[in-house]
Amino acid sequence: MHTKFPLASVAGLIADPARAAMLTVLLDERSRSAGELALAANVSAQSASMHLAQLLEGGMLVVAREGRHRFYRIARPEVAHAIEALGAISTAGRYLPSGANQALCSARTCYDHLAGAFGVRLTEALENKGMLAAKGRREFDVTRRGEELLASWSIEVGELRNARRSFARRCLDWTERRDHLAGAVGAAICRRFLETKWIRRDRHSRAIHVLPDGERELARLLA
Repeated sequence: MHTKFPLASVAGLIADPARAAMLTVLLDERSRSAGELALAANVSAQSASMHLAQLLEGGMLVVAREGRHRFYRIARPEVAHAIEALGAISTAGRYLPSGANQALCSARTCYDHLAGAFGVRLTEALENKGMLAAKGRREFDVTRRGEELLASWSIEVGELRNARRSFARRCLDWTERRDHLAGAVGAAICRRFLETKWIRRDRHSRAIHVLPDGERELARLLA
């Protein structure tokens, strides 16, 4: 770790293509084995082990043991926010998806909250309806109307305000170039949408599929 400029050390960890691939594939909040991450990064098992050790030492990942196996995941939400933000500044103009990337850009998870076109549309609907209000440059606050909506979704805002993390923060979407909702509120909405089967996770990527009930709920907000 560079003691005077720790940012340089973190940037060095992310800069390697193999490590960047591993971090990106872990943005869906799911844990993965070293073998799965080696495949995602297109490197050998020995090389993957070296990269994972560096990411662990740098605090980017954490590991859990299950029997003889080790499973890796992103250490904390701030790491995911940084990766998403770097994606936004690493491509020129608005990202134009192609092929399999269409689903990823349409709707996906950014660690533990909703992103892509769906996540941005949801956030903008909450703002336009006066349920989210700007608070500083990078934060939202939930209004009384917003609390009523979240209560109808069985989300207790009071508990989220006391959570040991950012309450409702803006996260720059790397494909839409607009903010989506992150923080404790964003994570709670994502969990609720999964529980109610308004959305479901893709089995092979961090794309999500918006189900008919989810489309109807969003249309109701946009009306």
